Amino acid sequence: MTGSLTIRPVVTKRDRRTFVDVPFRLYRDDPNWVPPLKGEALGLLTPEKNGWYSHAKVQLFLAERNGATVGRISAHIDTLALEMPAAQGFGPGTGQWGLMEAEDEGVFRALIERAEQWLREQGMTRVLGPISQSVWEEPGLLIEGFDHPPTVMMGHAKPAYRGWIEAAGYAPAKQLMTYELDITQDFPPIVQRIIKSGEKNPRINVREVDKSRFDEEAAIILRILNDAWSDNWGFVPLTPPEIRDVGVKLKPIVFNDLIRIAEVDGKPVAFMITLPDLNEPLANLGGSLWPFGWAKLLLWLRRPKVRTMRVPLMGVIKDLQSSRMASQLAFMMIEYIRRASVERYGASRGEIGWILDDNQGMRSIAETIESRVNKVYQVYEKAL
Repeated sequence: MTGSLTIRPVVTKRDRRTFVDVPFRLYRDDPNWVPPLKGEALGLLTPEKNGWYSHAKVQLFLAERNGATVGRISAHIDTLALEMPAAQGFGPGTGQWGLMEAEDEGVFRALIERAEQWLREQGMTRVLGPISQSVWEEPGLLIEGFDHPPTVMMGHAKPAYRGWIEAAGYAPAKQLMTYELDITQDFPPIVQRIIKSGEKNPRINVREVDKSRFDEEAAIILRILNDAWSDNWGFVPLTPPEIRDVGVKLKPIVFNDLIRIAEVDGKPVAFMITLPDLNEPLANLGGSLWPFGWAKLLLWLRRPKVRTMRVPLMGVIKDLQSSRMASQLAFMMIEYIRRASVERYGASRGEIGWILDDNQGMRSIAETIESRVNKVYQVYEKAL
């Protein structure tokens, strides 16, 4: 398309709304894109509503041509990521870009170059992307699994983006995978034996969370998570402001029987979070709760009936990792949540992930319960 292309920074609240609107036009004919609620998407870009901004510096950019907005990108620096060991993916001098959408490759390249320029101006010497925006939100570019919609808090993308990124000089840094499985079927006999053995062990207690003690339960999970994931590629510790704001966002889809904490000798040592797939009711709302979407969503939230349950996070403290008990606790939590998902929510499909390609422990658990990879996301890197 001809016409002068302009890349400009997002400055005003109106600019942020325009930023949120970009994918609504670019994906309007894609049946597998799920429109987010615009208010939620705007909240992620608003420092007062997103605790991640307490340790991040961000600049959003819009691409405009012939009076129309044709693309967007976020360039950002997570100050906690700068403190992480370089061998774990981030480290000193590493910035990121994300939330990239573009009408064509020319727009894409111009946005990438502008984000890289901003990062250089901030003293960065290396860039990872896409990471939109926190590594705990939607890291990676979808490169496999375009034929079905993403689940809640997972990303979607145009297939062409992969070639455009690689043509801009980026190399693969890490792959993230999601696994799907039929949860209406019992797990293999070996898994059932492991679960029954754990149930006979008086040291083990796997309990539901208590939503009425939300803050206390969230603090327990945060402690386990930051310990369990601390050696993983891309790890950045979650902070109390982030947990607070994520809690506000997710509390409506938190149900006691879908989140479990495993205790050994009375000490919390593992957890598993499962969420009903909010993307199912959102798919037909067009990003807005008005005029009648709010009523539909409210009815759904009272007792969700869904096809898919997503497991976004689970973890076992480092002291138990690589032990037989770690996998036993994982299988017990998965089985108890599987039963609740089928019996109480009508679910038939589960999705686990994302899982790092080198996380052999979690990949082994996923494969043992006969799940298969259904989507692959890739994070890229480049020297600046």
